[in-house]
Amino acid sequence: MNKGELVSRVAARADITSKEAAALVSAFMESVKEALASGESVPIVGFGTFMVRQREERMGRNPRTREEVLIPACKIPAFKAGKTFKAGINS
Repeated sequence: MNKGELVSRVAARADITSKEAAALVSAFMESVKEALASGESVPIVGFGTFMVRQREERMGRNPRTREEVLIPACKIPAFKAGKTFKAGINS
């Protein structure tokens, strides 16, 4: 499902226009992104938790030249599915 399909489903379920649903989906995504950028996690009960994980620096290899390169430490966004969300998928 892409963003357009998500907007269509939200509009249908909430009985709102596609324009309003697009604004809601965009606002949600921006809010999550801003919270993660400031170091916060975003727990949504019954769904899961969006969080930031720290990835340590490590040695990698350029597949073309086989030369070793240092991959710097970085922060990556992550999502941990909640118990109810997992149960809904596995049923």
